Amino acid sequence: MQQLAKRIANLNESATIKMAQLTRELKSQGRDIIDLSLGEPDFETPEPIREAAKKAIDDGFTHYTPVAGYLDVRQAIAAKFLRENGLNYSADQIVVSTGAKQSIINAVLCLVNPGDEVILPAPFWVSYSAMVKLAEGNIVEIPTTVESDFKISPAQLEAAITPKTKLIMFSSPCNPTGTVYTRDELKALAEVVARHENLYIISDEIYEHINFTGHHASMAQFDFIYDRVITVNGLSKAFAMTGWRLGFIGAPTWIAKACDKIQGQYTSATNSITQRATIAALNCDASTTDVMKEAFLRRRNLVYGLLQEIKGLKFNNPQGAFYFFPDVSNYFGMSYNGQVIHNADDMATYLLNEGNLSVVTGSAFGDSNCIRLSYATSDDKLIEAMKRMKIGLEKLVKNAVPTF
Repeated sequence: MQQLAKRIANLNESATIKMAQLTRELKSQGRDIIDLSLGEPDFETPEPIREAAKKAIDDGFTHYTPVAGYLDVRQAIAAKFLRENGLNYSADQIVVSTGAKQSIINAVLCLVNPGDEVILPAPFWVSYSAMVKLAEGNIVEIPTTVESDFKISPAQLEAAITPKTKLIMFSSPCNPTGTVYTRDELKALAEVVARHENLYIISDEIYEHINFTGHHASMAQFDFIYDRVITVNGLSKAFAMTGWRLGFIGAPTWIAKACDKIQGQYTSATNSITQRATIAALNCDASTTDVMKEAFLRRRNLVYGLLQEIKGLKFNNPQGAFYFFPDVSNYFGMSYNGQVIHNADDMATYLLNEGNLSVVTGSAFGDSNCIRLSYATSDDKLIEAMKRMKIGLEKLVKNAVPTF
C-alpha cells in the first residue's frame, strides 16, 4: 500500500510550474501555444558573468564550499546591500542558497512553529503558502484589490495580527501584481510591526532591479525593525540567471546561523561555479541590467495599451517585475462552446483551450478573480497574445448578456 507522508499529500503543486509543464506538452503535440505563464527573463545571461563561470572551472572551483557560501561571495553580497540598499550586513549575516526560493523556505522553517500564524498580503507568490504549510503554520491572508493597487494598509496589517502571529511575508516589486511599495508605505507598515516584538518580516526583493519607479525601497532600511527583517534577493530576475540557481539572505546573525544549520542538513552549499559568477554579476556595470529593465518597461507599456482595448478587464499599471494581474470576474457566468467560466481557474483553462494562450490562475496567488500574465517575452508574441485574449473574451461576451 502506497502511503505518502501527510506533508506531501497535502501539498499543492506549483501552479506556475504546472502550467508551464502543460504548455510544453501541448507544444510538443504541435499546438501553437503562446506561453505567458512562467516568470523567466527571455534574455541570455550577460557575457561577463558567463566568462567568470568559465574561468572558475579552469581555476578549479569544483569542490565543496562552505554551506553559507564562499567568504568573498558573501562579502560581495554585503557590499551590494550597502552600496545599493543602504543596508549594513556583515558576511556572517549572509547565507547563499540554491535560489531565492530556498532562501525563503530556510527562513520559514527556522522561524515558524506548528500553529504559528503567518500573514500573507494577497495576492502573494504561489510558494509562500506552501512553505507555511510545510512548516505547519497557519496562513492569515490580507486581501487586496486592483483598486488599492494590490497594497495593504497599516490598518489592515494591525487588524490581522494576533498573539500567535510570527511572520509576515511579501514581495516588492510584487509577483504576481507588479506592485511596488514606496518608502513611506513601507515605513507605515514597519511602524505597525515595531509594536509587536515577536513579529518578523521576510522581505522578498528578487525583482529589485526590475523597478520602474526610479528607486527600490528595502524594508530593513528602518533601524527600528532592522533586527527583525530577513531580506531575500538573488540573481535570477535581474541578471537573467534563472538556471544558475543562486539566492541569498541578509538577516540578523542568529537567523543567518539557523539558516546555515538547516541548509547544511538537506542541500549544503549552492553550486561553486555559480558562486564565482555571482561576484562578477554583483560588480558588473549597471548598463548590464538597465538594458533588460528598459525592454521590460517598453513591454509593460505595450501590454498596458493592448489590455485597455479589452472591455471588462480591470487592472493596475504595474510599477515593477514583469507581470499583469487583471481581474477577470466580469466574465464569470459567461460561456462559450460548452466552457463555463466560474472562476479564474476556468478562465485560464478556457484561454488555453480556445485561444492557445497559456496564463496562470490567480487562485494560486490568493485571488480567484484574477489571472497572471508574464510579459517576459518578445513584442511580437505579446501583440499576438493580447490579440488572442481579446478574441477569446469577445467570444464569451457575444454568447452572453454582458454586465459591463
